[in-house]
Amino acid sequence: MSKFNGYDSLARVYRLIEFLAFGRALECARFHHFARLRDRRHILLLGDGDGRGLALACRLAPRARITSLDSSPGMIARARRRLDPADHGRVTFVCADALGTDFPTATYDAVTTLFFLDCFSTEQTHSLVGRLQPSLTPDALWLHADFTLPPRGPARLRARAWLTLMFAFFRWQTGLAVRALPPSEELLQAAGFHRLAGSSWQGGFIRSVVFSPNQSVT
Repeated sequence: MSKFNGYDSLARVYRLIEFLAFGRALECARFHHFARLRDRRHILLLGDGDGRGLALACRLAPRARITSLDSSPGMIARARRRLDPADHGRVTFVCADALGTDFPTATYDAVTTLFFLDCFSTEQTHSLVGRLQPSLTPDALWLHADFTLPPRGPARLRARAWLTLMFAFFRWQTGLAVRALPPSEELLQAAGFHRLAGSSWQGGFIRSVVFSPNQSVT
């Protein structure tokens, strides 16, 4: 989750909070499909936070231009410090709200939303997917990771308890307004994106999925 300037107060401890709550599970989900970025040429990272995704994308895709958008100046500052000096010329930082950003048409061949869409309501997520869709190339990859509600059983009860706690914490710390997860994967599929791969952790509570408008992309 990274959307509001309230995340500035968490920038220095965000990774620690993440590890204390979930160990390595979120990091595994976040980067599980990153090897697919190797041949990408223009990557858009949305809500990358402290720059761990940016640093890895730079290593995996040394020829790619990368745009990293986050609304938290504190998170962007940490991402800049994490960046190798040799990569500064091909990375563009944008401090903005993704919901109000105009993205260039048919530009990005990869976009990541890693624990980012959980900051938005269903209506906002639908709007953002529609805003991003024209900016992607026909063979683009959409790497998405987030929390989900398992369908049934103890795993679902545990997930509900964690989500209640997390939304309360981030509402207190950052002003996050939403109180429930949007159906992000369903919204992406409804917009015409095809699910190419998916993996789950912690009984289905944590998901990492690859989408593309072209189902033949490998």
